[in-house]
Amino acid sequence: MEKEISICWLRRDLRLNDNAALYQALKSPYPVLILFIFDTKILSKLSNEEDPRVTFIHQTLQEIQKELSTHGSTIVVKHGTPEKVWTEILKTYNVKAVYTNHDYEPNTIERDDALAEYLASEQIEFKTLKDQVIFEKNEILKADGKPYTVFTPYFNQWRAKLNEFYIKSYPSTKYFNNLLKTIPLPIPTLTEIGFKQSNQKFPSTSFKSKLADYEDKRDFPGTDATTHIGMHLRFGTISIREAAQQALKQGADKWLSELAWRDFYMMILWHFPRIVNQSFKPAYDNIKWLNNESDFEAWCQGKTGYPLVDAGMRQLNQTGYMHNRVRMVVASFLTKHLLIDWRWGETYFAEKLLDYEMASNIGGWQWSCGCGNDAAPYFRVFNPELQAKKFDPDQVYINHWLPEYKTKKHAQPIVEHAFARERVLKVFKDALNE
Repeated sequence: MEKEISICWLRRDLRLNDNAALYQALKSPYPVLILFIFDTKILSKLSNEEDPRVTFIHQTLQEIQKELSTHGSTIVVKHGTPEKVWTEILKTYNVKAVYTNHDYEPNTIERDDALAEYLASEQIEFKTLKDQVIFEKNEILKADGKPYTVFTPYFNQWRAKLNEFYIKSYPSTKYFNNLLKTIPLPIPTLTEIGFKQSNQKFPSTSFKSKLADYEDKRDFPGTDATTHIGMHLRFGTISIREAAQQALKQGADKWLSELAWRDFYMMILWHFPRIVNQSFKPAYDNIKWLNNESDFEAWCQGKTGYPLVDAGMRQLNQTGYMHNRVRMVVASFLTKHLLIDWRWGETYFAEKLLDYEMASNIGGWQWSCGCGNDAAPYFRVFNPELQAKKFDPDQVYINHWLPEYKTKKHAQPIVEHAFARERVLKVFKDALNE
């Protein structure tokens, strides 16, 4: 009879230390085998065969494999649909329990519910744990038991509730003697899963030195004063608890509140899954978008004639990253100056951003458009030129990403600000009065 084992299924928690599911699995009565699935349902939606995020995951899995092999164990990496892979796994191993960490996106909840049902039919325990946020689901609610939809009161309660218990690390590595002893198995190559190696540079995991100046400098894209750890939080190569511990240690309250925004948007998506393709405020679904394709193309390529907008889009296209202040400016410009549906921009960001996270991205786009919960009011229309003067006064950022700006050869504005402002106010007002 095959040895009885537990499986720890890694998804967006690609690390061995301070991992809730792995910790609980290793403390179970059975030796633990770690699994990762390159899900073909997700991969098939990626249009770029050199998608850097796939390279990043692949490199991270190799590092995990290297570490596990020093402990006489392995990670099993499969390529296929979860349904097909799990059927194979149960034929190969005598699985008694499966551990994994919660996900909050509608399609992943559906996937996990289906797996729970399948495992139950095979008398296998399925345990899921909180790992990628500090507070989730119903942990922070209003007095009436309903979820907060405005950030400030949510954050006040989030901050008041935060203590050592919620950010204590899970010492998973202490229990590595309970890993299943087996020879290292080969990881499928990028080619075997239908991708090519990307040469994109990935951000470092070191962020501590950036926290001291974060609050004062975070809005100035030319100073590069942000931590760039969004990608690591997205794929779980840094623990959210470690991030919060550091913020508290250094008194970096503003940065801590950014971690809370992430929790907030995950909670909103979990309670209101319709926001994936609908406005949080339903009236905004009445907006008569222009959706001009050549305007959209100019925005995508950074050729709108507004230097800060164009610099931001060039940074995104070249690096898979965009400064947060600039994200607000380009999102406001697309939805309000060009009257293009926020979903078009959200989809473009989903394709390009290394740190793309559905909850935060949808939250940010709906905030900028005015249709989200706790959003900027629709009549607040960022003036891209004033934003540039205020946050990039010496054009450090603009000149870096838009070198033709110095030679005055950059594109002419595709729309005039005052005209665009009047137009969007009328269109939004008409939609909201329907």
